[in-house]
Amino acid sequence: MEAPGRSVEEIFEDFRGRRAAIIKALTTDVADFYSQCDPEKENLCLYGLPNEQWEVNLPVEEVPPELPEPVLGINFARDGMQEKDWLSLVAVHSDSWLLALAFYFGARFGFDKGDRRRLFNMMNDLPTIFEVVTGTAKKQVKEKSSVSNNSGSKSKSSSKARAPEAQGSQSKALQPKDEDEVEELGEDDHGETLCGACGDATDDFWICCDMCQRWFHGKCVKITPARAAHIKDYKCPSCSSNKRAR
Repeated sequence: MEAPGRSVEEIFEDFRGRRAAIIKALTTDVADFYSQCDPEKENLCLYGLPNEQWEVNLPVEEVPPELPEPVLGINFARDGMQEKDWLSLVAVHSDSWLLALAFYFGARFGFDKGDRRRLFNMMNDLPTIFEVVTGTAKKQVKEKSSVSNNSGSKSKSSSKARAPEAQGSQSKALQPKDEDEVEELGEDDHGETLCGACGDATDDFWICCDMCQRWFHGKCVKITPARAAHIKDYKCPSCSSNKRAR
């Protein structure tokens, strides 16, 4: 693995790219990820790469490794527990790895207390992989939305960000009325509704899974508005994988 640049922003971008890759592996690409984690193989690791690509591979042979390594042997537990529990376990270990990797770079590049705090705060503003995979992030968003409603906050951006929950079961796809509404979403507001795949908020088109009730960006699950119009009951990649007979 190559080291990122030496600034806080560059290390954060490295973190965000790796995080997006792992979220993809555990959500939209879950069927492929599951098949690659064969328990009959040797110790395998899930690597998230800065270019938002992921790979399941053997750990590096170098001891000690040049960079912190992901948890070993994720494949061994695959068939010994429920799939959702296994994915949650991989997710929480991946969160730990990404934090370790980011702070390794910070120490290596001589970050002071202020730089370390700024780096952590930037990472902490994003939902953890575990929160995205388990749906905890969405639950927290609903609680935050409820508090905002009770306090009388009725901003246009908050109303737009809560739209997926308000659509109901008869309308699975969401599109903003115009581009201005998307641009008006601030940092605090766009956390109101999070994509179940990438963990981000704003986008042009959403679709809701009829099984788990999580919302996804159309581009994250490869569903276009035209295709969505012909889908009666949409199942996200994770729910589709769980339904397979194994």
